[in-house]
Amino acid sequence: MKKLLFAVSALVAMQASAQTTADINKVISREYADRLIKTLSADDMQGRGTFTPGIDKAATFIESEFKKIGLQPLAGLKGYRQTFFKYRLTGGQPRVTVAGKTIDPANVAIIGNTAEKLVFDSRGGAAIVVLDTTKEFATQYRQFARSPEKQLVLVPQKFADAFKRVKSFAGGATVVDEKDLNGTDGGGTVLVFGADPAAKDFSVSMQSKVEKLPLFNVAGMIPGKTKQKELVIFSGHYDHIGIQKPVGTDSIANGADDDASGTTAVIALAKYYKALKGNERTLIFVAFTAEEIGGYGARYFSGQLNPDDVVAMFNIEMIGKDSKFGPNTAFITGFEKSDFGKILQKNLAGTEFSFHPDPYPQQNLFYRSDNATLAALGVPAHTISTVQIDGDKLYHTVKDEYSSLDVENILSTIRGIARSAVSIVAGKDTPTRIPKLQ
Repeated sequence: MKKLLFAVSALVAMQASAQTTADINKVISREYADRLIKTLSADDMQGRGTFTPGIDKAATFIESEFKKIGLQPLAGLKGYRQTFFKYRLTGGQPRVTVAGKTIDPANVAIIGNTAEKLVFDSRGGAAIVVLDTTKEFATQYRQFARSPEKQLVLVPQKFADAFKRVKSFAGGATVVDEKDLNGTDGGGTVLVFGADPAAKDFSVSMQSKVEKLPLFNVAGMIPGKTKQKELVIFSGHYDHIGIQKPVGTDSIANGADDDASGTTAVIALAKYYKALKGNERTLIFVAFTAEEIGGYGARYFSGQLNPDDVVAMFNIEMIGKDSKFGPNTAFITGFEKSDFGKILQKNLAGTEFSFHPDPYPQQNLFYRSDNATLAALGVPAHTISTVQIDGDKLYHTVKDEYSSLDVENILSTIRGIARSAVSIVAGKDTPTRIPKLQ
Protein backbone atom coordinates (compact mmCIF):
# COMPACT_ATOMS: atom_id res chain seq x y z
CA MET A 1 0.00 0.00 0.00
CA LYS A 2 2.83 2.35 0.93
CA LYS A 3 4.56 1.57 -2.37
CA LEU A 4 1.35 2.34 -4.23
CA LEU A 5 0.90 5.68 -2.44
CA PHE A 6 4.51 6.56 -3.14
CA ALA A 7 4.11 5.70 -6.82
CA VAL A 8 0.94 7.79 -7.07
CA SER A 9 2.65 10.73 -5.31
CA ALA A 10 5.65 10.48 -7.59
CA LEU A 11 3.40 10.40 -10.66
CA VAL A 12 1.49 13.47 -9.47
CA ALA A 13 4.77 15.30 -8.82
CA MET A 14 6.07 14.39 -12.27
CA GLN A 15 2.85 15.57 -13.89
CA ALA A 16 2.96 18.84 -11.94
CA SER A 17 6.59 19.36 -12.92
CA ALA A 18 5.81 18.61 -16.55
CA GLN A 19 2.88 21.04 -16.45
CA THR A 20 5.08 23.76 -14.91
CA THR A 21 7.72 23.17 -17.58
CA ALA A 22 5.10 23.32 -20.31
CA ASP A 23 3.73 26.58 -18.88
CA ILE A 24 7.19 28.12 -18.70
CA ASN A 25 8.00 27.07 -22.26
CA LYS A 26 4.71 28.54 -23.47
CA VAL A 27 4.95 31.83 -21.59
CA ILE A 28 8.70 32.30 -22.09
CA SER A 29 9.09 31.08 -25.66
CA ARG A 30 12.07 31.34 -27.98
CA GLU A 31 10.13 33.73 -30.21
CA TYR A 32 9.25 35.97 -27.27
CA ALA A 33 12.81 36.19 -25.94
CA ASP A 34 14.15 36.70 -29.46
CA ARG A 35 11.86 39.66 -30.07
CA LEU A 36 12.81 41.34 -26.81
CA ILE A 37 16.55 41.03 -27.13
CA LYS A 38 16.64 41.84 -30.84
CA THR A 39 14.68 45.03 -30.20
CA LEU A 40 16.78 46.14 -27.23
CA SER A 41 20.10 45.52 -29.00
CA ALA A 42 19.11 46.86 -32.42
CA ASP A 43 21.17 49.59 -34.06
CA ASP A 44 18.32 52.09 -33.76
CA MET A 45 18.74 51.98 -29.96
CA GLN A 46 22.18 53.56 -30.56
CA GLY A 47 23.83 51.50 -27.84
CA ARG A 48 21.42 52.80 -25.16
CA GLY A 49 23.92 55.35 -23.90
CA THR A 50 22.87 57.38 -20.86
CA PHE A 51 21.36 60.79 -21.73
CA THR A 52 20.80 59.81 -25.40
CA PRO A 53 17.67 59.41 -27.55
CA GLY A 54 18.52 55.71 -27.75
CA ILE A 55 18.02 55.06 -24.05
CA ASP A 56 14.74 56.98 -24.13
CA LYS A 57 13.60 54.73 -26.97
CA ALA A 58 14.62 51.64 -25.01
CA ALA A 59 12.71 52.86 -21.96
CA THR A 60 9.60 53.42 -24.07
CA PHE A 61 9.84 49.86 -25.38
CA ILE A 62 10.19 48.38 -21.88
CA GLU A 63 7.24 50.46 -20.71
CA SER A 64 5.11 49.08 -23.53
CA GLU A 65 6.03 45.52 -22.56
CA PHE A 66 5.18 46.10 -18.90
CA LYS A 67 1.83 47.55 -19.96
CA LYS A 68 1.05 44.51 -22.14
CA ILE A 69 1.88 42.20 -19.24
CA GLY A 70 -0.41 44.17 -16.93
CA LEU A 71 2.09 45.32 -14.30
CA GLN A 72 1.10 48.13 -11.96
CA PRO A 73 3.27 51.23 -11.55
CA LEU A 74 5.20 51.50 -8.30
CA ALA A 75 3.37 53.14 -5.40
CA GLY A 76 3.16 56.90 -5.89
CA LEU A 77 3.94 56.80 -9.62
CA LYS A 78 1.46 57.30 -12.45
CA GLY A 79 3.55 55.44 -15.00
CA TYR A 80 6.44 53.01 -15.21
CA ARG A 81 9.24 55.58 -15.31
CA GLN A 82 10.94 56.36 -12.02
CA THR A 83 12.51 59.68 -12.97
CA PHE A 84 15.26 61.56 -11.17
CA PHE A 85 17.83 64.16 -12.20
CA LYS A 86 21.58 64.51 -12.36
CA TYR A 87 23.86 67.33 -13.45
CA ARG A 88 26.37 66.80 -16.23
CA LEU A 89 29.59 68.84 -16.30
CA THR A 90 31.26 69.19 -19.70
CA GLY A 91 33.48 71.47 -21.70
CA GLY A 92 35.80 72.70 -18.98
CA GLN A 93 39.08 74.15 -20.25
CA PRO A 94 41.66 73.98 -17.42
CA ARG A 95 44.00 76.88 -16.72
CA VAL A 96 46.98 75.60 -14.78
CA THR A 97 50.19 77.34 -13.79
CA VAL A 98 53.14 75.61 -12.11
CA ALA A 99 56.09 77.64 -10.79
CA GLY A 100 54.74 80.66 -12.66
CA LYS A 101 54.55 78.89 -16.03
CA THR A 102 51.27 78.27 -17.87
CA ILE A 103 50.82 74.59 -18.72
CA ASP A 104 49.63 73.49 -22.16
CA PRO A 105 46.14 71.94 -21.69
CA ALA A 106 47.39 68.91 -23.66
CA ASN A 107 49.62 68.15 -20.67
CA VAL A 108 46.78 68.41 -18.14
CA ALA A 109 44.32 65.70 -17.13
CA ILE A 110 41.61 66.17 -14.52
CA ILE A 111 39.84 63.35 -12.69
CA GLY A 112 37.25 63.34 -9.93
CA ASN A 113 35.99 66.88 -10.39
CA THR A 114 32.48 67.40 -8.98
CA ALA A 115 32.17 71.20 -8.97
CA GLU A 116 30.97 73.68 -11.58
CA LYS A 117 33.91 75.89 -10.66
CA LEU A 118 37.13 74.08 -9.82
CA VAL A 119 39.53 76.57 -8.23
CA PHE A 120 42.43 75.84 -5.89
CA ASP A 121 46.11 76.68 -5.44
CA SER A 122 49.15 76.09 -3.27
CA ARG A 123 48.52 79.25 -1.24
CA GLY A 124 45.23 77.74 -0.05
CA GLY A 125 47.02 74.68 1.28
CA ALA A 126 46.17 72.27 -1.53
CA ALA A 127 48.56 69.36 -1.81
CA ILE A 128 51.18 68.89 -4.50
CA VAL A 129 52.30 65.33 -5.20
CA VAL A 130 55.30 64.24 -7.26
CA LEU A 131 55.11 60.67 -8.55
CA ASP A 132 57.95 58.39 -7.52
CA THR A 133 59.71 56.95 -10.57
CA THR A 134 60.91 53.95 -8.52
CA LYS A 135 57.31 52.81 -7.97
CA GLU A 136 54.62 51.57 -10.34
CA PHE A 137 52.33 54.22 -11.78
CA ALA A 138 49.18 52.12 -11.20
CA THR A 139 49.82 51.74 -7.47
CA GLN A 140 50.37 55.47 -7.01
CA TYR A 141 47.39 56.30 -9.24
CA ARG A 142 45.02 54.27 -7.07
CA GLN A 143 46.19 56.18 -4.01
CA PHE A 144 45.67 59.70 -5.31
CA ALA A 145 42.57 58.83 -7.36
CA ARG A 146 40.78 57.79 -4.16
CA SER A 147 41.61 61.00 -2.33
CA PRO A 148 38.60 63.25 -1.57
CA GLU A 149 40.92 66.29 -1.49
CA LYS A 150 41.87 68.71 -4.24
CA GLN A 151 45.45 68.09 -5.31
CA LEU A 152 47.99 68.62 -8.07
CA VAL A 153 49.99 65.59 -9.24
CA LEU A 154 53.23 66.08 -11.18
CA VAL A 155 53.86 63.24 -13.64
CA PRO A 156 57.51 62.66 -14.70
CA GLN A 157 58.58 61.81 -18.26
CA LYS A 158 58.99 58.14 -17.33
CA PHE A 159 55.21 57.80 -17.08
CA ALA A 160 54.44 59.36 -20.49
CA ASP A 161 52.46 56.35 -21.74
CA ALA A 162 50.52 56.06 -18.48
CA PHE A 163 49.64 59.76 -18.63
CA LYS A 164 48.34 59.35 -22.20
CA ARG A 165 46.05 56.55 -21.03
CA VAL A 166 44.67 58.71 -18.22
CA LYS A 167 44.30 61.66 -20.57
CA SER A 168 42.28 59.51 -22.99
CA PHE A 169 39.47 58.99 -20.50
CA ALA A 170 39.86 62.08 -18.30
CA GLY A 171 38.15 65.30 -19.19
CA GLY A 172 34.92 63.71 -20.36
CA ALA A 173 31.53 64.40 -18.88
CA THR A 174 31.17 64.17 -15.11
CA VAL A 175 27.79 63.37 -13.55
CA VAL A 176 27.06 64.88 -10.13
CA ASP A 177 24.26 65.75 -7.72
CA GLU A 178 23.02 69.32 -7.26
CA LYS A 179 24.60 69.63 -3.81
CA ASP A 180 28.05 69.09 -5.35
CA LEU A 181 27.85 71.81 -8.00
CA ASN A 182 28.74 74.77 -5.84
CA GLY A 183 30.27 72.89 -2.96
CA THR A 184 33.70 73.63 -1.62
CA ASP A 185 34.32 70.17 -0.20
CA GLY A 186 34.41 68.30 -3.50
CA GLY A 187 37.54 66.71 -4.85
CA GLY A 188 39.46 67.17 -8.04
CA THR A 189 42.84 65.73 -8.95
CA VAL A 190 44.84 67.58 -11.61
CA LEU A 191 47.65 65.66 -13.30
CA VAL A 192 50.35 67.71 -14.98
CA PHE A 193 52.83 66.01 -17.28
CA GLY A 194 56.44 67.15 -17.60
CA ALA A 195 56.45 70.10 -15.17
CA ASP A 196 59.34 70.93 -12.86
CA PRO A 197 59.25 68.29 -10.08
CA ALA A 198 60.80 70.79 -7.67
CA ALA A 199 57.92 73.24 -8.07
CA LYS A 200 56.20 74.39 -4.90
CA ASP A 201 53.59 76.86 -6.12
CA PHE A 202 50.69 76.32 -8.53
CA SER A 203 47.17 77.43 -9.37
CA VAL A 204 44.22 75.67 -11.01
CA SER A 205 40.96 77.04 -12.37
CA MET A 206 38.29 75.51 -14.59
CA GLN A 207 34.70 76.49 -15.42
CA SER A 208 32.44 73.71 -16.72
CA LYS A 209 29.16 73.80 -18.61
CA VAL A 210 26.27 72.49 -16.50
CA GLU A 211 23.22 70.62 -17.79
CA LYS A 212 20.34 69.30 -15.68
CA LEU A 213 19.29 66.02 -17.28
CA PRO A 214 16.71 63.34 -16.48
CA LEU A 215 17.46 59.72 -15.77
CA PHE A 216 14.79 57.08 -15.48
CA ASN A 217 14.48 53.53 -14.23
CA VAL A 218 11.58 51.58 -15.70
CA ALA A 219 9.69 49.63 -13.04
CA GLY A 220 6.41 47.84 -12.44
CA MET A 221 4.99 45.48 -9.88
CA ILE A 222 2.61 42.64 -9.11
CA PRO A 223 1.11 43.24 -5.65
CA GLY A 224 1.34 40.34 -3.22
CA LYS A 225 -1.77 38.55 -2.00
CA THR A 226 -1.08 38.07 1.70
CA LYS A 227 2.40 39.56 2.20
CA GLN A 228 2.22 42.80 0.27
CA LYS A 229 4.83 44.60 2.37
CA GLU A 230 7.44 41.92 1.67
CA LEU A 231 9.23 42.70 -1.59
CA VAL A 232 11.04 40.47 -4.08
CA ILE A 233 12.96 42.37 -6.77
CA PHE A 234 13.96 41.19 -10.24
CA SER A 235 16.33 43.61 -11.98
CA GLY A 236 18.78 44.22 -14.79
CA HIS A 237 20.26 47.37 -16.32
CA TYR A 238 19.05 48.50 -19.72
CA ASP A 239 21.69 51.15 -20.42
CA HIS A 240 24.96 50.50 -22.24
CA ILE A 241 27.90 52.57 -23.52
CA GLY A 242 26.40 54.05 -26.68
CA ILE A 243 28.42 55.16 -29.72
CA GLN A 244 32.12 54.30 -29.66
CA LYS A 245 35.20 54.70 -31.84
CA PRO A 246 34.43 52.90 -35.12
CA VAL A 247 35.74 49.43 -35.78
CA GLY A 248 35.56 49.28 -39.55
CA THR A 249 32.14 50.77 -40.28
CA ASP A 250 30.57 49.81 -36.93
CA SER A 251 30.46 52.35 -34.09
CA ILE A 252 27.42 51.14 -32.13
CA ALA A 253 28.09 49.21 -28.91
CA ASN A 254 24.79 47.33 -28.99
CA GLY A 255 25.15 45.74 -25.55
CA ALA A 256 23.28 42.58 -26.49
CA ASP A 257 24.76 40.52 -23.67
CA ASP A 258 25.49 43.54 -21.44
CA ASP A 259 22.71 43.86 -20.50
CA ALA A 260 19.92 43.47 -23.04
CA SER A 261 20.03 39.79 -22.06
CA GLY A 262 19.34 40.60 -18.40
CA THR A 263 16.63 43.13 -19.29
CA THR A 264 14.99 40.50 -21.49
CA ALA A 265 15.00 38.17 -18.48
CA VAL A 266 13.31 40.79 -16.26
CA ILE A 267 10.51 41.35 -18.78
CA ALA A 268 10.03 37.62 -19.39
CA LEU A 269 9.93 36.86 -15.66
CA ALA A 270 7.31 39.57 -15.19
CA LYS A 271 5.19 37.90 -17.86
CA TYR A 272 5.65 34.47 -16.27
CA TYR A 273 4.81 35.45 -12.69
CA LYS A 274 1.83 37.50 -13.85
CA ALA A 275 0.51 34.39 -15.59
CA LEU A 276 1.36 32.12 -12.67
CA LYS A 277 -0.69 34.19 -10.16
CA GLY A 278 1.04 32.58 -7.20
CA ASN A 279 2.90 35.46 -5.56
CA GLU A 280 2.05 36.03 -1.92
CA ARG A 281 4.81 38.64 -1.77
CA THR A 282 4.91 41.80 -3.89
CA LEU A 283 7.11 41.43 -6.95
CA ILE A 284 8.96 44.40 -8.41
CA PHE A 285 10.49 44.27 -11.89
CA VAL A 286 12.94 47.07 -12.63
CA ALA A 287 15.23 47.96 -15.53
CA PHE A 288 17.94 50.21 -14.14
CA THR A 289 19.51 53.15 -15.92
CA ALA A 290 23.07 54.48 -15.68
CA GLU A 291 24.75 51.31 -14.42
CA GLU A 292 27.62 51.92 -16.82
CA ILE A 293 28.41 55.40 -15.47
CA GLY A 294 28.17 54.78 -11.75
CA GLY A 295 25.11 52.70 -10.89
CA TYR A 296 22.96 55.79 -10.38
CA GLY A 297 19.70 54.06 -11.25
CA ALA A 298 20.09 51.33 -8.65
CA ARG A 299 21.23 53.86 -6.05
CA TYR A 300 18.18 56.03 -6.58
CA PHE A 301 15.80 53.06 -6.59
CA SER A 302 17.28 51.73 -3.36
CA GLY A 303 16.76 55.09 -1.69
CA GLN A 304 13.03 55.03 -2.41
CA LEU A 305 12.25 51.96 -0.31
CA ASN A 306 12.94 50.47 3.08
CA PRO A 307 15.64 47.82 2.64
CA ASP A 308 14.18 45.90 5.58
CA ASP A 309 11.09 45.25 3.44
CA VAL A 310 13.11 43.60 0.67
CA VAL A 311 13.22 39.81 1.10
CA ALA A 312 15.44 39.12 -1.91
CA MET A 313 16.85 40.67 -5.06
CA PHE A 314 17.52 38.74 -8.27
CA ASN A 315 19.80 41.00 -10.32
CA ILE A 316 20.45 39.53 -13.76
CA GLU A 317 23.51 40.53 -15.76
CA MET A 318 24.98 39.03 -18.94
CA ILE A 319 23.35 35.62 -19.51
CA GLY A 320 23.93 35.46 -23.26
CA LYS A 321 26.47 32.63 -23.38
CA ASP A 322 27.35 29.40 -21.57
CA SER A 323 28.91 29.81 -18.14
CA LYS A 324 32.21 28.31 -17.08
CA PHE A 325 30.21 25.36 -15.71
CA GLY A 326 28.66 24.48 -19.08
CA PRO A 327 25.10 24.52 -20.50
CA ASN A 328 22.12 24.89 -18.16
CA THR A 329 24.20 26.55 -15.45
CA ALA A 330 24.68 30.03 -14.01
CA PHE A 331 26.62 31.46 -11.11
CA ILE A 332 25.51 33.62 -8.20
CA THR A 333 27.74 36.39 -6.88
CA GLY A 334 28.18 36.49 -3.10
CA PHE A 335 26.92 32.91 -2.89
CA GLU A 336 28.46 32.44 0.55
CA LYS A 337 26.98 35.62 2.03
CA SER A 338 23.43 34.25 2.47
CA ASP A 339 21.46 31.05 1.82
CA PHE A 340 19.82 32.63 -1.24
CA GLY A 341 21.73 30.30 -3.58
CA LYS A 342 20.97 27.19 -1.55
CA ILE A 343 17.24 27.95 -1.68
CA LEU A 344 17.42 28.32 -5.45
CA GLN A 345 19.32 25.06 -5.80
CA LYS A 346 16.80 23.25 -3.63
CA ASN A 347 13.96 24.40 -5.86
CA LEU A 348 15.80 23.15 -8.95
CA ALA A 349 16.29 19.61 -7.65
CA GLY A 350 15.36 17.15 -10.38
CA THR A 351 15.66 19.72 -13.19
CA GLU A 352 18.43 20.09 -15.75
CA PHE A 353 19.50 23.52 -14.43
CA SER A 354 21.90 24.30 -11.59
CA PHE A 355 23.43 27.32 -9.88
CA HIS A 356 27.04 27.62 -8.72
CA PRO A 357 29.13 30.00 -6.60
CA ASP A 358 30.90 32.83 -8.41
CA PRO A 359 34.03 31.36 -10.05
CA TYR A 360 35.70 34.78 -10.28
CA PRO A 361 36.02 36.00 -6.67
CA GLN A 362 39.11 38.03 -7.54
CA GLN A 363 36.94 40.21 -9.81
CA ASN A 364 34.79 41.36 -6.85
CA LEU A 365 31.67 41.06 -9.02
CA PHE A 366 29.36 41.07 -6.00
CA TYR A 367 29.92 44.79 -5.46
CA ARG A 368 30.27 45.70 -9.14
CA SER A 369 26.66 45.42 -10.27
CA ASP A 370 23.27 46.87 -9.39
CA ASN A 371 22.72 44.50 -6.48
CA ALA A 372 25.49 46.22 -4.52
CA THR A 373 23.56 49.12 -2.99
CA LEU A 374 20.88 46.94 -1.40
CA ALA A 375 23.41 44.25 -0.48
CA ALA A 376 25.38 46.84 1.47
CA LEU A 377 22.18 47.56 3.41
CA GLY A 378 21.75 43.92 4.42
CA VAL A 379 19.43 42.68 1.67
CA PRO A 380 20.08 39.20 0.21
CA ALA A 381 20.70 40.90 -3.13
CA HIS A 382 22.68 38.80 -5.57
CA THR A 383 23.60 38.93 -9.25
CA ILE A 384 22.94 35.92 -11.48
CA SER A 385 25.19 35.65 -14.53
CA THR A 386 26.76 33.25 -17.00
CA VAL A 387 29.51 35.52 -18.36
CA GLN A 388 33.02 34.11 -18.60
CA ILE A 389 34.41 37.46 -17.55
CA ASP A 390 38.06 36.40 -17.75
CA GLY A 391 37.81 35.54 -21.44
CA ASP A 392 34.95 37.57 -22.92
CA LYS A 393 36.56 39.56 -25.74
CA LEU A 394 33.28 41.21 -26.78
CA TYR A 395 32.64 42.93 -23.45
CA HIS A 396 32.20 46.70 -23.96
CA THR A 397 32.94 46.51 -27.68
CA VAL A 398 30.90 47.10 -30.83
CA LYS A 399 30.90 43.32 -31.34
CA ASP A 400 28.51 42.65 -28.44
CA GLU A 401 25.63 42.05 -30.85
CA TYR A 402 22.64 39.72 -31.09
CA SER A 403 24.52 37.47 -33.52
CA SER A 404 27.07 36.66 -30.79
CA LEU A 405 24.45 35.34 -28.35
CA ASP A 406 23.25 31.86 -27.53
CA VAL A 407 19.52 32.46 -27.13
CA GLU A 408 18.98 28.93 -25.83
CA ASN A 409 21.32 29.77 -22.96
CA ILE A 410 19.29 32.89 -22.24
CA LEU A 411 16.07 30.86 -22.27
CA SER A 412 17.39 28.12 -20.00
CA THR A 413 18.71 30.71 -17.52
CA ILE A 414 15.44 32.65 -17.43
CA ARG A 415 13.47 29.47 -16.91
CA GLY A 416 15.93 28.33 -14.25
CA ILE A 417 15.43 31.58 -12.36
CA ALA A 418 11.66 31.33 -12.78
CA ARG A 419 11.52 27.85 -11.26
CA SER A 420 14.10 28.49 -8.56
CA ALA A 421 12.43 31.64 -7.22
CA VAL A 422 8.96 30.14 -6.75
CA SER A 423 9.24 29.40 -3.02
CA ILE A 424 10.56 32.90 -2.30
CA VAL A 425 7.84 34.46 -4.44
CA ALA A 426 5.20 32.35 -2.69
CA GLY A 427 6.39 33.42 0.75
CA LYS A 428 7.56 29.95 1.79
CA ASP A 429 11.31 30.66 1.91
CA THR A 430 13.10 33.74 3.25
CA PRO A 431 16.84 34.06 2.52
CA THR A 432 19.11 35.01 5.41
CA ARG A 433 20.25 38.64 5.54
CA ILE A 434 23.68 39.78 4.40
CA PRO A 435 25.88 41.54 6.99
CA LYS A 436 25.63 45.28 6.42
CA LEU A 437 28.66 47.18 5.24
CA GLN A 438 29.87 49.64 7.86
